[in-house]
Parts: sequence; structure tokens; C-alpha cells
Amino acid sequence: MLLKAVLFDMDGVIVDTEPLHRKAYFKMFKEFNAEVSDELYASFAGASTRTVCQNIIDKFSLNSNFEDLQNVKRKFFKELFYSDDEFDLIPGVKNLIEHYHQHDIKLVLASSASRITIDMVFEKFGLEPYFSGKISGAELRESKPHPEIFLRAAHIADEPNANCMVIEDSTNGILAAHRAGIFCAGFKSSNTHGQDYSLANTVVTDFKELEIEKLKNFF
Repeated sequence: MLLKAVLFDMDGVIVDTEPLHRKAYFKMFKEFNAEVSDELYASFAGASTRTVCQNIIDKFSLNSNFEDLQNVKRKFFKELFYSDDEFDLIPGVKNLIEHYHQHDIKLVLASSASRITIDMVFEKFGLEPYFSGKISGAELRESKPHPEIFLRAAHIADEPNANCMVIEDSTNGILAAHRAGIFCAGFKSSNTHGQDYSLANTVVTDFKELEIEKLKNFF
């Protein structure tokens, strides 16, 4: 068994867009005069933009449809994406990506994010040359924890599952990798909260722990 391909999740592994989404949502709430508390916002964790917008419309009896709210939220997100000074790659991930690339390891992105967001991230941080493929879970029939996205990513890499590794930070992503029968490295950062890493094959807090030499006990 040799490591030939690494399948990267994006949000929480390559970048952390949650702070941008939060800022964009609250700008949108203000525009529609919806006074959303931190507690109410927290209750939307993991929900789709459509679900959040519909909940806001229902709760505040807004005379708008979800597309109106969604479009405003997306406008603010895009503005913040390019202007927020705090938004950057997760520390150490670019070095790890370059490390794998230099060792001829195939890289495939397998993210639940939209294709638009994926392309924005890749363009902003110059990641395109390193990856042989990108999959948006938004375009698939099933979503994590279903294994479809990682099975497709391994297929794109043209490698057997045994020669692949998934890097994930979420309970659902780790479960999806486990169900796909693919070795999973759970990445636990200071921003990670309330996730279950019990099904990960290894858990790391620093990307240096996933360099090829450090993985020889597994591959």
C-alpha cells in the first residue's frame, strides 16, 4: 500500500470561510431589518443558505422570497472574500500541498462548498496548478456523510482507495471517508469545535504531521 493521492476537504482544512459567512449573513440580516440574535444564528449551523433565508423570512414575516435574501448574502460574501484582511489559508496547508506536489502525489479537492466558492478560493490563493481535480458536493446526488464524494475523488485520481488519503475536519466528512473505505486523517485546529474524530485513522493538529515521512507507519 502506497500513498498516491490525497483528497482534500476545503472548509476548515484549506481555508476557514465560516467567519466570512457569519459577517455576510449579519450584513444581510441588517439590510432586511431582521434582528437576529447570536443564539438564533447558532441554531442555523450546518443549514443551507436557502434554509437560513427561509427561516428568516418566516420568523420576521418578511415580504421577500429566499432568492432576494440569498442574493444579498452572496453579494456581501463576495465583497468580504476579497477585502477581509483576516481571511487567509489555514496555517501550514500551502506548504503541505507543495510538499505532496513535489513528491508526485495526486491532489483532488472534495468539498461540500459550491463550485463558485471553490473556484474563488483556488483563484485567490493560486491553488489550481497543484490539483488534478475538484469536486463540489453541491453538484452531487448525495452529501457527506454519504461516501459518494470521496469515491468520485479517488476515481478522478485514478488510484485504488487503498492508495488514497482523505484530510477532513468534520464529523460528517470523516464518516464519509470511513464509509468509502479510505484512510482518513482528521485535522483538528483551534477553530474546530464539537466534531467527532473517533473514526479517523489518525488525528493531527499540525499539517507537518502529514508529510510523507511521518505517514510511513500507515502507507
